[in-house]
Amino acid sequence: MTQKITYRDSGVDINKADLAKQKIKSLAKSTFTPEVLSELGKFGGFYAFKKRHKEPVLISSTDSVGTKLKVAFMMNKHNTVGQDLVNHCVNDILVHGAKPLFFLDYIGAGKLNPKVVKDIIFGLSQGCKKVGCSLIGGEMAELPGFYNKGEYDLVGFIVGVVEKRKIIDGSSISPKDQILGLKSNGLHTNGYSLARKVIFDIGRYKVGDYVKELKTTIGKELLKIHRCYAPSIFDIIKRYEIKGMAHITGGGIGGNLSRILPDGLKAVIDTRAWPKHSVFSFIQKTGNINREEMYKVFNMGIGLVLLVSREEKEKVKRNLEKVKEKVYHIGEVISGKKEVKLIC
Repeated sequence: MTQKITYRDSGVDINKADLAKQKIKSLAKSTFTPEVLSELGKFGGFYAFKKRHKEPVLISSTDSVGTKLKVAFMMNKHNTVGQDLVNHCVNDILVHGAKPLFFLDYIGAGKLNPKVVKDIIFGLSQGCKKVGCSLIGGEMAELPGFYNKGEYDLVGFIVGVVEKRKIIDGSSISPKDQILGLKSNGLHTNGYSLARKVIFDIGRYKVGDYVKELKTTIGKELLKIHRCYAPSIFDIIKRYEIKGMAHITGGGIGGNLSRILPDGLKAVIDTRAWPKHSVFSFIQKTGNINREEMYKVFNMGIGLVLLVSREEKEKVKRNLEKVKEKVYHIGEVISGKKEVKLIC
């Protein structure tokens, strides 16, 4: 007689997935605004879009935490990567002037661990609450044999809104505009494949090792939460003409700032204009990495770039400093071939 098998025999435990969903409902619900009409568990998230704009434009973005998750696995610490994900996505739509409305997530694992899932959602909910964004739904997939034991993937999707005439897209950037850089707190969520190779494979460090020049352990440094610039920027874009913004992620300052430059304009960045976080010199020295590669891979201490007129540069800088941002005047726009030139 043929033995009867179940879904659980193949590696998928629906009961455990249901338990995980129960654990996260209250966390997600704590982010709901009056516009959210659905409970978690429906086939979709319902959001009643209230037309507060004359010509509302929805701006969306999706991203992942990347191989920073590998550090979370090594540390067995999962309550911060959700904030990394939300903050990264918020910054991506913020640069176009959009305010976040709602967020969805995807968690894929070989075997779902309800406690780990709860920690992930805790981070997501913390990030969402800080910017008034609702975590309205997502997907948890148990995929036996697809992921390494004890590992998972985490992806997010965000939707925000901006008035059409207030979209910031770089089209008004002109010669003599000034470039301001806002301080990052470390790697954020980019460059981790190189950083991990250098630190763990070449340097032979462990996550618990204390490094004097970092003033903390390897694990704590690498799990610092990706900064969210929205609270500081929301008021600035209401009061001043911000001609362009760039979120400095993979590709560094050059790769990201070039995305918003109009044809015929060059951005000249003085890399001496700001102090570099010690984590970058530590990685460069440990891996014997050249300067060009460092600036191509990492944010090098600048997490967000703003382009403003010469007349408004000091006003914008002062107002950002009033809300405790570290702001540096890092460059200028000139006529020339469309490119970003880094000088040292």
